[in-house]
Amino acid sequence: MSDAPNISVVTPSRLRRGWRLFLFFSSAVLLTGFVSMLFADLLWRTGWSASRTVLLVLFIILFLLTAIGCMHGVYGFFIRTFGTSRRLTALKPFKDQKIDGTSTAIIFPIYNENSVRVLEGLRATYESLARTGQLDRFDFFILSDSTNPDRWVEEEARWSELVRDLDALGKIYYRRRLFNDARKSGNIRDFLNTWGKRYRYFICCDADSVMRGETLVDLVKLMEAHPPVGLIQTVPSLVNAESLFGRIQQFANRLYAPVFIAGLNYWALDFGNYWGHNAIIRTEPFMQFCDLPSLPGRKPFGGQILSHDFVEAALMLRENWAVWLAYDFEGSYEEAPQALIENAQRERRWCQGNLQHGLVLFAKGLRGVSRMHLILGIFGYIASPLWLAFLITFDWICWYQKYTGLTEFAGHSSILNYSVTAEAFLIFMICMVVIMLPKFLSLIDLGNDWPRRKLFGGLLNATGGVICETIFSTLHAPLLMLWHTRFVVTNIAGISVGWTTQKRSADGTDWLYAAQRHWGHTLIGLVWGWFTWELDPGLFWWFTPLLAGMVFSIPLSMLTSRRSLGLRAKSAGLFLTPEETKPPVELVSLRSRMKIHELTEDNSPRCRVHAGLAAAVLDPYVNAIHVTLLREKQLNPVYAEHFTKIGAGTDAARELAEKLLAGGPEKLLPSERMTVMADQRVMVWLHQQAWLRPEEKLAPWWRAMIREFSHREN
Repeated sequence: MSDAPNISVVTPSRLRRGWRLFLFFSSAVLLTGFVSMLFADLLWRTGWSASRTVLLVLFIILFLLTAIGCMHGVYGFFIRTFGTSRRLTALKPFKDQKIDGTSTAIIFPIYNENSVRVLEGLRATYESLARTGQLDRFDFFILSDSTNPDRWVEEEARWSELVRDLDALGKIYYRRRLFNDARKSGNIRDFLNTWGKRYRYFICCDADSVMRGETLVDLVKLMEAHPPVGLIQTVPSLVNAESLFGRIQQFANRLYAPVFIAGLNYWALDFGNYWGHNAIIRTEPFMQFCDLPSLPGRKPFGGQILSHDFVEAALMLRENWAVWLAYDFEGSYEEAPQALIENAQRERRWCQGNLQHGLVLFAKGLRGVSRMHLILGIFGYIASPLWLAFLITFDWICWYQKYTGLTEFAGHSSILNYSVTAEAFLIFMICMVVIMLPKFLSLIDLGNDWPRRKLFGGLLNATGGVICETIFSTLHAPLLMLWHTRFVVTNIAGISVGWTTQKRSADGTDWLYAAQRHWGHTLIGLVWGWFTWELDPGLFWWFTPLLAGMVFSIPLSMLTSRRSLGLRAKSAGLFLTPEETKPPVELVSLRSRMKIHELTEDNSPRCRVHAGLAAAVLDPYVNAIHVTLLREKQLNPVYAEHFTKIGAGTDAARELAEKLLAGGPEKLLPSERMTVMADQRVMVWLHQQAWLRPEEKLAPWWRAMIREFSHREN
């Protein structure tokens, strides 16, 4: 039996929830049924065949998914326009709720990330929380899974500097795991097993997260006021984008998300979802019920669950803990990739994680709404190969009709007294309306809110942004279709994705790299375009938007990754967001400090290869921090086995250290360097030997590093 409290007093009745689910999805099904009848009638008029059956089935599935997206926009628009009692800020008052005696951990799981950005984001959140006067109720944890020795040492050094700057000893903690098993979910599980019982709640952040102090406090108050709630997910706003691609994505997120999320909340209610970060979680039930099992079978579908967040929300709901979506809370921020290729790399990881949910769907006891969340996540990626199959099937029908010499015969419609061309055009227009209606409603929603409209630079600028974003999305969509299709196919073929650091900076994509990544898209576009032109020049022009995205993928990827074009769009008033026109204090602080780091550390020794290893050995301050953290962990019996596994504390580690001094870092494998750096006694010995040994007994690399460190000290 679950220990969760009875939540019937604060949750919608089963009848109300069921009615909302029925109304929402019935709207999408009815719309799909009507348009599918028109499409079936059109196919029937031109002669039925097996390929037309396939085309109809694909059309029904794809249109249903599009209709569900449209309904999110429609329902969300009416909710935001006419109000709803489900808004969290409209629930029973919680602002005066006392949080004395509560304790909340704010955790930042990281993996080979830019430590400057991580810690400056943490600083902005910490200082914002301090201004609320509630800082004593919170502790911060940096949970590192970094495998890069330079990143590891830099994280330790910068953490120490941050603690000193903020006078936050005992408030901001740093922990690095020796083994990063189970990736992010394992990192969080390790934290909870060690420190979880000290905290009633924990707030999970991403490496790029920033949260306003008032928002953090309000989340805790809301949880305190509603004990049956196990998790509250905020809706992070995309911020700090500089490239044209990043600013387009940021603009779309800020303009469309409020309407879409309100629509999602309409049917999800307290059976919401979890997106893995910027959410507050009740620690005890999460620890009790959300320890994820390994899926049966081989990778990529079996093994560790990659997209753990959806599953964890489903497990909380299974045990009668409510999951809320705080769609009307502001002050939650994150960053995103700023180029097409980096965005696709992130999508690759998400694709595998979502496809794994096909096995989770059959887990015993899951709520029906949880299964719906999982299904929609799966079809978010399966839709692309289905769309590609639809287009190929359509081309096949056209080719078969032309090259078999069969005479086209248009029969009479059983529904509309239209010509075949008119009926086809009607179906096309309905599809375009379903796709574009949520964007149009988002603009109306913006027009109804004068303060918010002003933050987007006015309705005229916002409308121009929507038009430009729609053009870009039209070109981007076929690339996503090809990427997602490849991801799905490679997953089915048994190829698993690696765990890599997400790139978020606007460094720009050069021509060569873009050509390497997009040459296949370009070739497909050219061949497909030639085939369509040979088939029917009239059909070719209908396919132009699809083909243009493929043919021009290289310049599109390269140009939209540029910071200069993003700045030009900003100066022209395009793609403005509230965080740009009226930036909150937290983001102003973050941006200014990042700019200082950018100006002062471009040529810093920290930026060089093996700089972290050099600092950990040669710099007395960094060495002391590194050794102290190792010693503290080595005294913990929980980690004793981990140290043994990697060879720390053995004669082999001392031999590797001797090899390191004599030959330099390049003489050791990455795993061997990590073994040396994980042994606190060896690190003390290395520090002494590097400074005391005669130079002729040290590798040239060490001699150069010692001269540089000596020069800096002087």
